[in-house]
Amino acid sequence: MTGEEPAGPPGPKVLRLLYFVGAGFICTAAINKWRELERKSLLQKQQLSNNPPSTVQKVVE
Repeated sequence: MTGEEPAGPPGPKVLRLLYFVGAGFICTAAINKWRELERKSLLQKQQLSNNPPSTVQKVVE
């Protein structure tokens, strides 16, 4: 055995390729969304740390 797949109709191979490419697009979009959320979170933390403590207390109260 050489590890190769038996020759058959090209349909299943093309379908698997499309699934693989689609999964790649979905994963890439999810990673980009996660990075965007992390960036926004860091920006909010920096803005809160730049505000004086009295302002933060008023918002909390």
